[in-house]
Amino acid sequence: MVHVADVHRTVDFYKLMGLEVRGSLRNPSGELQWVYLACQRAEVMFVRADEAVIASQQTVLFYLYSAELIALREHLLASGVKVSAIKYPEYMPKGEIRLDDPDGYCLLIGQAG
Repeated sequence: MVHVADVHRTVDFYKLMGLEVRGSLRNPSGELQWVYLACQRAEVMFVRADEAVIASQQTVLFYLYSAELIALREHLLASGVKVSAIKYPEYMPKGEIRLDDPDGYCLLIGQAG
C-alpha cells in the first residue's frame, strides 16, 4: 500500500500504463481515499496520505515490465510524462526506462520477454 497526496491524480497516471481500477473507497464528500489497481499480474494499492508526501524521502522503487517498451515510452511521452531514454543495463539487455510518478516514486520499466 503506497501513500500518495492525491489518489485521483495517481489513478490517472497509472492508467497510462494500463492499470485498471479494481476497487476503491471514497470519503463522505466523494473524494477518492483508497484504490486498488491491477493489470495482468501487477497489483498495487494507493491510499491518501495523512501528511505531505516528500519526493526526496521516497525510498520505494517500483519495477515493472512491458511487453512493448518502445510503444509504452512513446505513449507516455505523447501524454506529457517525462521519461528517460531507453537504456540497456547488464541486468536488462532488452531495455529499460525510468520515470517518476506524481508523488516522486521511481518507476523502472523493463522490456518483458
